[in-house]
This record gives sequence, C-alpha cells and structure tokens, in this order.
Amino acid sequence: MKVGLYFGTFNPIHVGHLVIANYMAEFTELDQVWLVVTPQNPLKEKSTLLADHHRLALVRAAIEDNPNLKVSDIEFKLEKPSYTTKTLAYLKEKYPTTEFALIMGEDNLRTLHKWLNHDVLLKNHQVYVYPRVLTIQEEAEIVQIGTETTNAYAQHPSVILCDDAPVMKVSASFIRNAIKEGKDVRYLLTEPVQKYIEEMNFYK
Repeated sequence: MKVGLYFGTFNPIHVGHLVIANYMAEFTELDQVWLVVTPQNPLKEKSTLLADHHRLALVRAAIEDNPNLKVSDIEFKLEKPSYTTKTLAYLKEKYPTTEFALIMGEDNLRTLHKWLNHDVLLKNHQVYVYPRVLTIQEEAEIVQIGTETTNAYAQHPSVILCDDAPVMKVSASFIRNAIKEGKDVRYLLTEPVQKYIEEMNFYK
C-alpha cells in the first residue's frame, strides 16, 4: 500500500485541507492519505491553537465517511520537536510493508533545503506537491531564495508536481478570525466540524 502523509496543525481542519487530501487519494497513485496532526510545541505558547486531542477529534469528524482518508496522532507519541525524517523512520519501522510519501504545498518545497536531513528524505520518499496561491511576502521570498534552488527541487526525480490539483486559498487563521467576529463560516467547514466547534465554543 502507498500512503501519502499530509502534515498540519489543522486548527481547524477546513474544506481546503479536505479538497487537497481527497485529490491526492483519488487522482494520484496514492492508495490512502493520512492526515498527521502536528502536536503543539511545548516550548511555544499559542493561545489560538486548540489542544492536541481537540484538533485530532476535528479531523476525525471531518473525514469519518471517507475510507481513503485516515487521521494519525503518530507525532503525539514521538520526541518533540517533531522532525519529518524521524517520523518517517518510525512509521517505516512500524509499517514495513507500507510505502510512505509526503504531501506538501509548493511553498514548503521552496524551503525544503532547511529541513533536517532533506537529502535523505528525497532519497527514500516521493513528495507530492500541490500548487498554492502566493502572498506578496511569499513571492518576495522566492526572489530571495532564488529560482535556481526552487527549480532544482521541482525537477528532482522524487518530486511529483500535481499542477492540476485545485488551488485553495482558504486559511485556518481566516476562519478563526471569522468565528471570533461572529461571521457565517458554514461553507468553509464540514458540518460535523462546525458543530463540534460551536458546541465547544472554540475560537470565540
């Protein structure tokens, strides 16, 4: 089985995350997509970040009717801070017959050279990259990094560019702020996720 790992804080999980995850499960060679919920960094206090178990529950509620999508709390059990290469090594040991790949936005691909053991990661795993709408700041960062570095990763044999994946400009911070302001966000969240957030009075 070939599994794509989609890492995120999912604070909260929204339709943008789900569209990308479902695209990867349906339109690529991946058999399943696991949404890996990133634990809170114990050295950083973030008042807007829900507790780990709540974010895990939100993802579970969002995907429970899709057999191709799974939620994973694997990084909750590993030493912090979490490094992707260490998580992959642990998963490979736990599931030796499963092939694991990474799913990331093109913004993460541009900064891959800053990741711990990124060369080992590219040697041992495929990376599925979906397009993103760039902010002005991100465009400036591309210029600073240089197109040469960006293109080098894009042309790497382990990198699979999913150029036809839907481009979703939806952010969790926008949703959190909208909820705080009492706005209607029903079309940005699935019904079970919205219900959970309302019942728990989150982000207000």
